[in-house]
Amino acid sequence: MAPGSNQWRGWVNRRAQSFVHASRGIFLLWLTQWNFRIHVVAGFGAICLGWYFQIPPTEWLALILAIGLVLSAEALNTAIERMVDRVEPQWHPAARDAKDLAAAGVLIASVFSFIVGVILFGARLVSEASRLASGH
Repeated sequence: MAPGSNQWRGWVNRRAQSFVHASRGIFLLWLTQWNFRIHVVAGFGAICLGWYFQIPPTEWLALILAIGLVLSAEALNTAIERMVDRVEPQWHPAARDAKDLAAAGVLIASVFSFIVGVILFGARLVSEASRLASGH
């Protein structure tokens, strides 16, 4: 598959199309999922704290991975919920369990990401609050 060949162009076009589909998915998440928007805002707030406290690169890595994990879990949860609703529109215990398990994945990712945030920012926020309260 030489660059410039029809085969190469077809491969590149298929990769570009996959990004179009993924971007549509992110857009759908933003439009339809309140919790996704909450997680995006929380992630943005955490990024702002990282910038404010000038955290080192290893902490940036932990922060970005935590944010990405939560947003990915929310996307997978939404996909599972939609497919379960499509396949089993009537109430069924297995459908309920599948949706609850997917939601549990988001909760687990969110709790552990919150713990990462406390580890990264807890002491810094307490110190900054003390500094501001003392007027320095």
